[in-house]
Amino acid sequence: MKEFNRILVTAALPYANGPVHIGHLAGCYLPADIYVRFQRARKKDILFIGGSDEHGVPITIRAMKEGITPQQVVDKYHALIKRSFEQMHISFDIYSRTSNPIHHQTASDFFRKLYDEHVFEEKETEQYYDETAKIFLADRFITGTCPICANPNAFGDQCERCGSALSPEQLIQPRSTISDAVPVKRKTKHWYFPLQHYEIFLKEWILIGHKEWKNNVYGQCKSWLDNGLQPRAMTRDSNWGIQVPLPDAEGKVLYVWFDAPIGYISATKELTPKWADYWQQQDTKLVHFIGKDNIVFHCIIFPAMLKAHGHFVLPENVPANEFLNIEGEKVSTSRNWAVWVHEYLEDFPGCEDALRYVLCANAPETKDNDFTWKDFQDRNNSELVSIFGNFVNRTFVLMHKLCKGKVPVWHDKIKDDADEELIRQIEQTSTSVENLIETYKFRDALFAIIDLARKGNKYLQDKEPWKKAGKEITTPENQENIDNCLFLCLQLSANLSILINPFLPSTSKKLLYMMKVVERMLDWENAGKIDLLKTGYSLRAPELLFRKIEDEEIEKQMEKLHKNAVKPDAAAESAPAAAEKKQEIQFTDFDKLDLRTGIILTAEKVAKADKLLKLEVDMGFEKRTIVSGIALHFKPEDILGKQVVVVANLAPRKMRGIESNGMILMAEDKNGKLHFVNPDEKIEEGSKVS
Repeated sequence: MKEFNRILVTAALPYANGPVHIGHLAGCYLPADIYVRFQRARKKDILFIGGSDEHGVPITIRAMKEGITPQQVVDKYHALIKRSFEQMHISFDIYSRTSNPIHHQTASDFFRKLYDEHVFEEKETEQYYDETAKIFLADRFITGTCPICANPNAFGDQCERCGSALSPEQLIQPRSTISDAVPVKRKTKHWYFPLQHYEIFLKEWILIGHKEWKNNVYGQCKSWLDNGLQPRAMTRDSNWGIQVPLPDAEGKVLYVWFDAPIGYISATKELTPKWADYWQQQDTKLVHFIGKDNIVFHCIIFPAMLKAHGHFVLPENVPANEFLNIEGEKVSTSRNWAVWVHEYLEDFPGCEDALRYVLCANAPETKDNDFTWKDFQDRNNSELVSIFGNFVNRTFVLMHKLCKGKVPVWHDKIKDDADEELIRQIEQTSTSVENLIETYKFRDALFAIIDLARKGNKYLQDKEPWKKAGKEITTPENQENIDNCLFLCLQLSANLSILINPFLPSTSKKLLYMMKVVERMLDWENAGKIDLLKTGYSLRAPELLFRKIEDEEIEKQMEKLHKNAVKPDAAAESAPAAAEKKQEIQFTDFDKLDLRTGIILTAEKVAKADKLLKLEVDMGFEKRTIVSGIALHFKPEDILGKQVVVVANLAPRKMRGIESNGMILMAEDKNGKLHFVNPDEKIEEGSKVS
């Protein structure tokens, strides 16, 4: 295994167009912080780099909504995001921003080097233009009808109702969100990065060299590489962003996904004059913590850019997490269906570690997971309070009551099997937690720590030291048994403070205060030892590590979540038909539709498109491939053999390289859930619906 002399950790730069929610924390910031705190405890040379991404379309959209300038937007939300991270104890060495001059210079220099070495391909293409506003339109500035689910307000990059990834060309009746004008195509010049030239390098580096990467990361990279890479534009027409550093590029800025990852480099430059040691020395271990929606950019595009530039290290690992849903529904910032971190901090002061614990215990490490307020309450009350906190509190209370508030003597001559087993568990857990964190299995590591506290509780309950203390006189033999029991329980408490520190830093500090020891004890080399607290050392009285979360608090949060959420459609409270009432048509218009019944024969997820299913439908007279944006609502295996109604004469459309020949009719209820529209009784495939 390759040896590294230093570690450089980055966490995805959040857009400074709104606050951060708990899905962001669970996705990359909390895992990164756990890993960094662990490596610091191991005394590794490590830097933790973060910052706000302050360019791109989301910023300008937010500025339009709030009636302020893009600069005012990023100033406002950068401060809010930075404060939220600090309050949640995300321990960046630097939290920078891409609007800083050092970043503009670094990104410009990077682009210019590639340009001077003739890396880019200059192309003139046709893109949508708003003749009223007199600007080229980014995908998010174009809306129209979704070709998948007929949502009339789909965006040019995605339909937020069915979740399908789109392009502006796929929209039916596209229009500009700025002026409501119908956009036209105009020629514009841009500089493209030739990803196809780096396919061989990327296949060798990832598919052969990094088979240890998480399955979701490796699989997504393999899918992209197997499908073949295409040139990607690295510039955009806009007045917000880093100006393209060329004399003939007025009104053009660097593509946000070109400049944003370079923000990791510029932030390191801002932090230390020794930045090149971390970015350009091959004995540096570079680790990117991201969400799954950023895998392609961090594993394919950015490494190809670094390779083209030369001299930079490539990521050793990219442990991307899946998504965290809220109460069974996908997080939607546009609908305000989210738990915002700054609001949680206001509603639950002093409970930062409770949220860190629940988000790690329920982390979407291998699949999308669900956060519910009930689960938050249950985990806090039954695990943190009743297991971890209860063990520590009982240990300290009994120590003060039965050992005069001091660490008792250890009597080796009377050590029994239960004592030896607990000692073994302490040593084994420290080794296990270390191995799990090193391999980015933070959830399993946390479970191992809680399980150790659970075993401590059982040990204490089985030993029953309170029963060995007589009402008036305790015999020497009984006192020795009491001493050994509480000595080990105190050593276990000290070990818990070390093991839990990467996960719950505030809790660890409370334990240090109660034990009257300095932070040096949290060094990882002390984990697993059973002589951390010396005999005769007096300890402080116990303090509650966690508080119970009451039912009323959870009810209030549920009410708040539903009250503040925006419905999927403006008229969602009405009947679905009324919500999407369209212009009256004549029978001859309806008669143009050829609606037929069909049976779903096969269903599979479409690569790189979490919302799409590829269906094979038996129409009776032929079998058709239909791509449908229903993957969030139905599992492929659950819809096999399902009878459906198909728009059979819809013009074919290509989606994710797959030609779709038809549309499945679906009904959407007021909660946004899709339902099949099918006959009450099964009838022959291909039957006409009229």
